[in-house]
Amino acid sequence: MKNIVILISGRGSNMEAIVRAGIPGARIAAVISNRPDAGGLSIARGFGIETVALDHKLFAGRDEFDAALAAEIDRFAPDLVVLAGYMRILTDGFVRRYMGRMLNIHPSLLPCFTGLHTHRRAIEAGVKVAGTTVHFVTPELDSGPIVAQAVVPVLPGDDEEALAARVLKQEHRIYPQAVRWFVEERLIVENGRVTLRDAQSGPEGWCVPPVDA
Repeated sequence: MKNIVILISGRGSNMEAIVRAGIPGARIAAVISNRPDAGGLSIARGFGIETVALDHKLFAGRDEFDAALAAEIDRFAPDLVVLAGYMRILTDGFVRRYMGRMLNIHPSLLPCFTGLHTHRRAIEAGVKVAGTTVHFVTPELDSGPIVAQAVVPVLPGDDEEALAARVLKQEHRIYPQAVRWFVEERLIVENGRVTLRDAQSGPEGWCVPPVDA
């Protein structure tokens, strides 16, 4: 059984998708938020998951907060740390502590549109497709080895809200799958690239699901 700790900052919809997936061999040991008012904490408690609220505003700086956060995470002996809408930039030391066992999901097709306001920037750039990426976390923001991506069309008349909703639907599909692959020890990282051990033909072996509007 692999212990998973999920970090959130808000409503936790990706956290909920992972919990609802019921991944065999995985135990969601805790959900931790840097915001005590994060809606996802009550959702996690509803599933009987232990929660921790660690308010970053009470710490002198990023290093102090990340040290306290790591201490809380380590109480649950995690095999995997999952960032699910966790909206803080992590210190290099924190990232290196969990290197190779920390995943993030970003609402763009990386390496395009790293950082914030991805949907607005995609629309302004006139791209025809957008999407989402699950990747291993490295010290460079939104630049770790890519585990999975999903693609959606950018439709005429789209605004940020419409595109975000279409992308979020795909996030809820691919994040539980990526976590499942990690738990099953199927993710192989070599030279900054991820391959899937024993990939089969068909949907379970696709790292890029087909477009689904």
